[in-house]
Amino acid sequence: MSTVLAVADIRNGEHRSVNFEVFSAAAKLAGEMGLSVTAVFIGNGLESLTGAAGEYGIANVVVVEDPALDKFSADTFAAAIAEVAKAKGAAVVLMGATATARDVLPRAAMRLDTALAQDTIAMRADGAKVVFTRPMYAGKLLGEVSIKSMPAMATIRSKAFKAEHSPVGATVEKVAVSLPTPRVKIEELALENTGTLDVTEADIIVSGGRGLKGPENWGILEDLAKTLGAATGCSRPVSDEGWRPHDEHIGQTGKVVSPTLYIAVGISGAIQHIAGMSSSKFIVAVNKDEEAPIFKASDYGIVGDLFEVIPALNEEIKKIKGND
Repeated sequence: MSTVLAVADIRNGEHRSVNFEVFSAAAKLAGEMGLSVTAVFIGNGLESLTGAAGEYGIANVVVVEDPALDKFSADTFAAAIAEVAKAKGAAVVLMGATATARDVLPRAAMRLDTALAQDTIAMRADGAKVVFTRPMYAGKLLGEVSIKSMPAMATIRSKAFKAEHSPVGATVEKVAVSLPTPRVKIEELALENTGTLDVTEADIIVSGGRGLKGPENWGILEDLAKTLGAATGCSRPVSDEGWRPHDEHIGQTGKVVSPTLYIAVGISGAIQHIAGMSSSKFIVAVNKDEEAPIFKASDYGIVGDLFEVIPALNEEIKKIKGND
């Protein structure tokens, strides 16, 4: 029986939050197609993490362990995915649209002689095939992609799918695969601990642009983000100027986000920025220019001086939260 594979992305011994969305999406798609569903974990010492698959509706878990996987290499991880896909007769292979997936899945697709739909935000079964929906042309339109070859492969944009608890008992199978000698491997991964939420995993983002006039004024956005439990983001000119770190840059050449709530403050709304946040569920814009393009992409807009609006908004939210 064919299966839908959900490949977990593990970083520093922890799940990326998009994994749970991938597990849920894979389980739902498998149900629609009448297929089994299998979660795939690649690396060493991952036993404590496999239980998450069962929490999100996946009863079959495959773990690929090998000393060659101690150090990350796109070559070896892609080979592992391809080998499992062949062994399990995968009809579909899904993974979160992370930097790791962008490095690994195209290589796995090449090994499997199939195609890959990147950064998808929806999918549906169409008989024995899957139709994926993905933004195209900088988010100006949504395209539907149907992959004729098998397995159909796709990455899933973070927050585009809902992670739904559906606990089932899971069985874990350890699989040995033949791995190539890596051409390149990462010896050490040094992550900067900023103490802030990653914008790609945040449910609420407060993002600022050049309207804030300088880095010294960012405190008002950080205060609002703290009140909301949100991440802070920025437009490209802000990161280019060095006002904010580049990992907060949201846009076509930065990070693509899909939070429940996106608050754009002092951002004019260039198409490159819109491409990075247009799939947010709700978009709120604050700008003193009522003709700013950002308002066309927003669900709600406030025309006013951000230096007056944001502190006032923050205080009102604090009052509401205080009454909860």
